Amino acid sequence: MKYTKCNFTMSVLGIIIYITDSIVDVCASVRFFHEGQYVFGVLTLSFMLFGTLVAQCFSYSWHKTDLKKAGQESQRRFLLLHCLQGGVFVRYWFALKRGYRVAFKHSGKINNFMDEHMVPHKEVIDAVTDLSMLRLFETYLEGCPQLVIQLYMLLEHGQANLSQYAAIMISCCAISWSTVDFQIALRKSLPDKNLLKGFCPIATYLFYKLCTLLSWMLSIVLLLFINVKIALFLLLLLWLIGLIWAFKKQTQFCNSKSMEFLYRVVVGFILIFTFFNIKGQNTKCPMFCYYIVRLLATLGILIVFWVYPLSIFHSDYFIAISITIVLSLLLGIIFLIVYYGIFHPNRGKETECDEIDGKSVQKDCRMRYFLME
Repeated sequence: MKYTKCNFTMSVLGIIIYITDSIVDVCASVRFFHEGQYVFGVLTLSFMLFGTLVAQCFSYSWHKTDLKKAGQESQRRFLLLHCLQGGVFVRYWFALKRGYRVAFKHSGKINNFMDEHMVPHKEVIDAVTDLSMLRLFETYLEGCPQLVIQLYMLLEHGQANLSQYAAIMISCCAISWSTVDFQIALRKSLPDKNLLKGFCPIATYLFYKLCTLLSWMLSIVLLLFINVKIALFLLLLLWLIGLIWAFKKQTQFCNSKSMEFLYRVVVGFILIFTFFNIKGQNTKCPMFCYYIVRLLATLGILIVFWVYPLSIFHSDYFIAISITIVLSLLLGIIFLIVYYGIFHPNRGKETECDEIDGKSVQKDCRMRYFLME
């Protein structure tokens, strides 16, 4: 388990996308207020602050846990730093600083990776995995709702300026990158898990997530045009189902009950948009049911929209949107089947262990109970 120059490059790219996405979100909210779209401006800021606050809460909780394991007391300056929304950036600074030293200065000096030589690499990998998960939480809590808002504005007016197109593209890149980056980093941090590597497996996983997300978000936007209350009720219902499933699975990701409750709330929110294996167990049946429901919901929204007398869209314009929704969903399912049938890292293993009873998982690894897929 080695932190390589390629891993360092991915970490740098991750912070660039993270900062760029934050800047674009602020610009989008300012533009909404400037154009008199106060509801969208408030929603954009609310989702941005909510995602940031959740990420800071988890960051500070992990910081206290790490200090407690090291026999040190938590310092108030770190609490103040997280209250000022700077905890994640400080984590990035230390991770990149240590990662550069390990990847570029120490990599050539290590020929045989004994335990004492692997410690610095393991520490950097764990730090990068923490950052990947924090970015994942923030991206789905902030980026997905804002992407829905941007798509809604684009379809409502039928045209958009350069900043709107840039916001949509950057949001898609942030969501896709955070999803793939976390899957790679997580498997690298767990010794008993095969790595996700190679262009074809990573690209297949990326397009599976991207296509299914695009199809569902466009479907949500269409439902918002039909009836906002129905759309919000559906999203709330899906969140409650995801929350109940997280409680039923009895996730054990956090040490404290309050943070575990927050984690389950976040999991329920993420499950609105995409499927996650929240406990590192075999989830073929839940995943099958999840995408069957997704397929039925998407088809139902399209059917209702076709028969609903709505004059906001030109018929040809709606035909293109419908085709995009159907094709992206079908392509996403095809990429899903290909990924799990051919490219999944665990394919071909005689016995597949999960994080709970795996033979070589470190007991103090906070990621041992979390595996996306």
